[in-house]
Amino acid sequence: MITLVPLLPENVVCFYRWLRDKQVIEYSMSVFATLRTEEDIDHWYAATLQDKKSINLGIYLQETNELIGYAGISSLSQVNQSGEYFILLGEKAYWGRGIGTEVTRQVLALGFAVHGLNRIMLTVSEPNVGGLKAYAKAGFVVEGRLRKACFRNKEFHDKILMSVLQSEWQSQLAAAGLTVPG
Repeated sequence: MITLVPLLPENVVCFYRWLRDKQVIEYSMSVFATLRTEEDIDHWYAATLQDKKSINLGIYLQETNELIGYAGISSLSQVNQSGEYFILLGEKAYWGRGIGTEVTRQVLALGFAVHGLNRIMLTVSEPNVGGLKAYAKAGFVVEGRLRKACFRNKEFHDKILMSVLQSEWQSQLAAAGLTVPG
């Protein structure tokens, strides 16, 4: 259904529309709410592509090769063998189709099997019910709650801290009768 490929400089054009859509960025990184112009987005995007502590991947539909979002792992720590998962599914027509769960599973496999991480975490806004379900389906477990840590739609809400460990991920694969990729 989808393929993950490193983002290219020319992909920035898609972000112009996505980051101007309040629904798309509602529960995304706070920085997206501050990017007002194409120039702002260009600067953020160029820095993102050069970030050596992140894996930034475009989410492409296999059938059409259309870019529909981006995902990856940021804050990579070699010392702690950890990172933070992120996803932005920019094309709303593909919301609710299981793509978020599939992308999450593929990024976890990349993080654990290819990059040798031990822990991948994320934070998700509590009202983002679809995100919470997709992350749990992909193997993330709730670790805690960051109380009133996010301000959206003129009110504060909690962020849920979730993670998955490499050993848990391997156990999930084994329980499903799958082998560790790599």
